[in-house]
Amino acid sequence: MSDEQLTAKAREIHQCVLTLDTHDDISFEFATEQDDPGNPENSRQATLPKMRDGGLDAGFFIVYVGQGDRTAEGNKFAYEQAITKFEAIHRMAEQMYPDEIEIAYTPADVVRIHKSGKLVACIGIENGWTIGNDIAKLAEFHKRGGRYITLAHNGHNDICDSANPRNDEQESEHNGVSEFGKKVIAEMSRLGIMVDISHISKKSALDAIKLSKAPVIASHSGAWAINNHARNIDDETLMELKKNGGVVQAVALRGFVKSRTPSSERVAAQAALRKEYGLPEGGGFGGLGRAMESLTEEKRAEFRGKMQEIDKKYPLPAVDVKDFVNHIDHIVKAIGIDHAGISSDFDGGGGIDGWDNAAETFNVTLELVRRGYTEEQIQKIWGGNLLRVWGEVEKVAAELQKAGSK
Repeated sequence: MSDEQLTAKAREIHQCVLTLDTHDDISFEFATEQDDPGNPENSRQATLPKMRDGGLDAGFFIVYVGQGDRTAEGNKFAYEQAITKFEAIHRMAEQMYPDEIEIAYTPADVVRIHKSGKLVACIGIENGWTIGNDIAKLAEFHKRGGRYITLAHNGHNDICDSANPRNDEQESEHNGVSEFGKKVIAEMSRLGIMVDISHISKKSALDAIKLSKAPVIASHSGAWAINNHARNIDDETLMELKKNGGVVQAVALRGFVKSRTPSSERVAAQAALRKEYGLPEGGGFGGLGRAMESLTEEKRAEFRGKMQEIDKKYPLPAVDVKDFVNHIDHIVKAIGIDHAGISSDFDGGGGIDGWDNAAETFNVTLELVRRGYTEEQIQKIWGGNLLRVWGEVEKVAAELQKAGSK
């Protein structure tokens, strides 16, 4: 098959399958004049025009709150920050662009909205700290549309241990999922909220898989066997996830996809740039998208321009769509086609050469076709597997609620 024929075949498949990205971050200014997701000039990686241009049909917009102090004041702050983002997603879909995008509360909604010609907005919650130690908030978040919760982020919380403890924390606080976390997972199963094991420690992930009465997801994680990064999933955990019936959404974040060592000049230039814009020091640039929430859209665009200059002057080894699909290949070979999915982590540090914004989404499908994946397999990877898990989570919730009402 010639390159032209292969590309034509990939375009046909891309138009036929429902493409769903499980992780698109938003700012605290999202769905305002300062960060308008419908503005073609917005530098955000995942805007409505870019989704249309790239044939990205659906995305989980993320209610993310970075880990802070686990005090009464800190927990209150986390909750309020979460509500700000919930309201922004609803404002986008219900007030600003109701003819363009609609919120899905069920997998059936995703299919229905897609068939109507609209884009689909789903809601995921990143960091269980948003509920503090109040399990009742889970029902509120579910009512607001939250359909998965990443149990922890960078830093331990009351639910479980993180894969990336903060500098002032021990490697493990709970030895996995805490007693409170067990109750949280049980309530998530009862309500129909998917348990997300991305960002949590291996022991926490294995505990969560065992505790969950429904299949779990890893909303944005790569394969540890391809790149042994703490945020990626190793083969032992993959096998347990397969037994559970879950799905791993391979993530297109450069540092998770491929190991790269920056030069000392690059590190110094990045540090100076962070300081210039009042951004936190230390760590990689992977989580920079979230740190940049403190900046205006104008300042974010300015910052990205300067970061591009650093990339040109002190380049890192390229990370492209081929490297990304290597992770999908490994997941498929290790645990089967029914357990692999796709996520970008756009506007939260994600993006690779060839898929650096939603407008370039077709390139992922093209690479899958190059590797011999069929339309049926690509449909599963691009959203079918996630929708299956979501449906099974709903079914378990209905059974648990029925049993509880007797």
